[in-house]
Order: sequence, then C-alpha cells, then structure tokens
Amino acid sequence: MSTPTETTLRFGIEGMTCGGCVASATKALDRTPGVEVEQLTLDGPAVVRLSGGADREAVWQAVEDAGFQPVFEAA
Repeated sequence: MSTPTETTLRFGIEGMTCGGCVASATKALDRTPGVEVEQLTLDGPAVVRLSGGADREAVWQAVEDAGFQPVFEAA
C-alpha cells in the first residue's frame, strides 16, 4: 500500500534488447535510494515506486548510467 509520500512512475526504456539489459536496468534502479522496481520487462512500460525524496531525475540518471534511454511521456 502506498503512502502519501510515494509516487508510481511509468515510463519506457529504449535500447534494451535482451534479458541481460533488463537485469542491468533493474540493478541500476534498485541501487537508487528511494526507487523500488515494480515491473521492468522488454515489452511494456517500466513501473517504479518513488519514496524518500526520490524523483524522476534520479530514475533518469540510473537508467542512463545503465546505458539506456528513459522515455517519459509528456505531461
């Protein structure tokens, strides 16, 4: 159950082509404080839960550091 300080973020990730890519992106996100991966697959949006002050920029940086490109839809 999410608390008022938690946010769910859904986004695409370009450049992932295999299970190893998924594992690399998941590991990078899991190492990011305040980011909990709920779903990350090759064929759907990534879903992460943010808490403790984590934000979209932290997610963006983690995905880029893993070698991939996050794609957020325009708000």
